[in-house]
Amino acid sequence: MASIASYSSLSKGFLLHSLTPQLNSRGRRKIFRPNFVRIMPTRSCLDDTSSLLQAAKYTVDTYVKSGMVVGLGSGHASGMAIQHLGRQLRHGNLKDIVGIPMSVASASEAAKAGIPMDTYQSSSQIDFAFDDADGVEEGTFVSIIGRRKLQSEESIIQEKSILNDANKLVFIIEENQYKGHLEGSIPVLIQSLNWLAIAEEIDDMFLGDAEVWRRSSIGQVDPLGGDFPLVTKEGHNVLDVIFTSPIPNLAEVAKILDNIDGVVDHGVISKIPCTVVIASPNGLNVLDKLTADIVG
Repeated sequence: MASIASYSSLSKGFLLHSLTPQLNSRGRRKIFRPNFVRIMPTRSCLDDTSSLLQAAKYTVDTYVKSGMVVGLGSGHASGMAIQHLGRQLRHGNLKDIVGIPMSVASASEAAKAGIPMDTYQSSSQIDFAFDDADGVEEGTFVSIIGRRKLQSEESIIQEKSILNDANKLVFIIEENQYKGHLEGSIPVLIQSLNWLAIAEEIDDMFLGDAEVWRRSSIGQVDPLGGDFPLVTKEGHNVLDVIFTSPIPNLAEVAKILDNIDGVVDHGVISKIPCTVVIASPNGLNVLDKLTADIVG
């Protein structure tokens, strides 16, 4: 198998790995340990990008109203939006806001910003939610979330539930994240029992198009999840299905994953209506999709 380059949600950087094919007793390819080198992105996610900050402020100032229950997303842009929301509360421009954090990081950011919080329940009424997306498919607004490193007490399931339950949803992204064919990985939650068989079935479904790795909670990136594979609060493992070429149809990939026994959920979300606030050096581009595409 030729060497491939792919983005890894675990390293938060560019991962180059050289792969040597091996077959198991059934003639199927084994999951193996690669040699890899991590190259960090040229622009750090910790650098305050003025356009992304503008997008975060715009999202809060345009869509958040006093008295709302707000889903607080995860990621760099969401962190800036949470900080701005806290300032608006302190200055009295907004009142009676309750935040529903989607992650440990967003809860920590909200606590520092002084935003009152509540825990998510399936019966929670969420007026508005904002979040980072790892990518948004141009035109369809089908999106990928969940590439960030999860804490053991977190789950993509809760993040997706908050986003789907919100009456209004905004993704805050940069312009290179809005593409016709998205690239990189899709996180997939699977049952921990017999996880390897499930991983092999996913690998077979996308044979030649993707590599399947189990996430670790700590330690080095490893196809098997290392000595400490990540287990979510619901008791699931997380696989990263790393596509080696652009994904032509994200909704079709989601449909394939939904039909595999043992797959609990994944990081593909098709929430409609949805708004995407796109930050670029030339300013903001705000796109709305109010209805789902009609097929057939």
